[in-house]
Amino acid sequence: MNLVRRIALMASLFATGICLFAQSTGSSKIAPDLQSLLGQPGRPATAKVIVQFNPLRPLLQTVATLANGLGGITHMVFDLIPAASKTLPLSAVEALAHDPSIAYVSLDRPIRGSLATASDNANVTVGASIAAGYGYTGKGVGVAIVDSGIAAHADLASSVVYRESFVGNNADEYGHGTHVAGIVAGKGVSSNGAVRGVAPGVRLLDLRVLDAQGMSSDAVIIAALDRAVKLRSQYNIRVINLSLGRPIYESYRTDPLTKAVEAAWNSGIVVVVAAGNLGRSGYSTILSPGNSPAVITVGAMKTLDTPSKGDDQIASYSSKGPSWGDLVVKPDLVAPGNLIVGLRNPGSTLDREFPANVVDAYYTKLSGTSMAAPIVSGAAALMLERDSSLSPDLIKARLMKSASKSFPATSVTVDPSPGGGVYPAAYDVFTIGAGYLDIPAALANTDTNSGGLLSVLLPSSAASSPSVVYSPDAGQAMLLKSGDAMWNNGTWSLTKVWGSMAIEPASSRWNSSPLDSLLGWITLWTSGLDPILSPLSLSSSSSAGTSAAWGSSAAWGSSAAWGSSAAWGSTTPWGSSAAWGSSAAWGSSAAWGSSAAWGSSAAWGSSTNGINEK
Repeated sequence: MNLVRRIALMASLFATGICLFAQSTGSSKIAPDLQSLLGQPGRPATAKVIVQFNPLRPLLQTVATLANGLGGITHMVFDLIPAASKTLPLSAVEALAHDPSIAYVSLDRPIRGSLATASDNANVTVGASIAAGYGYTGKGVGVAIVDSGIAAHADLASSVVYRESFVGNNADEYGHGTHVAGIVAGKGVSSNGAVRGVAPGVRLLDLRVLDAQGMSSDAVIIAALDRAVKLRSQYNIRVINLSLGRPIYESYRTDPLTKAVEAAWNSGIVVVVAAGNLGRSGYSTILSPGNSPAVITVGAMKTLDTPSKGDDQIASYSSKGPSWGDLVVKPDLVAPGNLIVGLRNPGSTLDREFPANVVDAYYTKLSGTSMAAPIVSGAAALMLERDSSLSPDLIKARLMKSASKSFPATSVTVDPSPGGGVYPAAYDVFTIGAGYLDIPAALANTDTNSGGLLSVLLPSSAASSPSVVYSPDAGQAMLLKSGDAMWNNGTWSLTKVWGSMAIEPASSRWNSSPLDSLLGWITLWTSGLDPILSPLSLSSSSSAGTSAAWGSSAAWGSSAAWGSSAAWGSTTPWGSSAAWGSSAAWGSSAAWGSSAAWGSSAAWGSSTNGINEK
């Protein structure tokens, strides 16, 4: 397909994308999926919802008072965000849109752990073993595992300092949380030190939110985040690990789950989130709350059973950016997540469902971005042990800047299972983010945040991941930047964070092209963001230089980046078969299609199993 046809196709698809969050039939205060339920014949009489209230409320009107005044049943009132979980008659929901005290109403949506399904070399690959050799263990740092619970295991003796379940008893009936906790903090007692966590000296907080089938809901996750923030000082909680997620239904600006993780981040806690396991469905498959620009979103790599990074490949199931609707550039980085050996909880759901994964009485292997996220959580804990003054934004920025930028141009995964397919991958920013986790390099990095007023007033804006939009008029894509972001200086330049790969220089027609429709979209979805954007040319005929798209006033610093063979070339995400293609992000058969990822039986897609992905 030639460039002109490609641009025309992308323009059409971009126009489709603009409407995705705006195609509701009622008030913008009612979430799209809730509006759809309201319009269904034979709808249920009641629904469990999350009601968000406006921060500016009349004096003496607390969230609890307002929530109880709505009638129905109040299940939880949150402190982390001004919201409450309620069961309300559907007949009363539409009227809430006219209540000035209410900001947004959404369904209490289901959430699932992000599981795709011998020694795995993960710790050696990311340099955790080197950090251990220098004595770094994460000692004294509190890490909250928001998951299915943590079972008693010899490798976690004395590690768990607090337990609370939001879904019943404290047992890990699913088996997911124990495995995740071991990746962070396992001591290797049952393997003579062979299977150790990244940060075995941390203090774990077990906040159980997933049931025996690995399912939960928005309200339960928010309640656990609320608890983690309240316990922050008592247990020195500096990291929260969320190896779970669910579909995106609205902008991250109104989604109660993404607002909660951002509030936790702003409280001084690093929030690490699994990207999701829908990469085989193509681009724009990142899940909530991993679409939050504030948090660290992690994709999964395959070590191929070797300690060297040189032969590693992206796992075909690792979800890709940009995020749906808001088009946030995600994931932020990648880490090993395929066939990871971790702690086993005998008799748990996963233990029974995947007997072939069992290594021995103490260990099992699982795959998914669920396993990659806790490796990054452990790395953050090591950084905080070394320097407890680090802010979440500095940790994110250092992890991204120090990440390895060396990848193959492409790779292909062949699934040998019946009905399996062939899955090619391009190593662009929407697949591998800023690069491959490198713990020794992150520990050695001493760069600081020159910051600015916005990073003080709005802490989560300082290292926020950017959003990208496409202009059919200019034939270019461009990033939105958050005003005075910490990226906007020489220390955190695009080249230094994303590597030496070049973004094509901007065309002169950018400045003269009509952008009315595009700026209208920006106004709708990006309040508070700077509409003076950094363009990315679709042409691959030029090389980057001092006048390239990422100039000194651009979102990510003073020089060009991302790679001459990567993100923005004619065969990469902007191509007809990739992120903007007819079968990808906005196409009818994409991840958000009616027959795709979001079937009634799963939040992450229960059929994805990495056991056959070598």
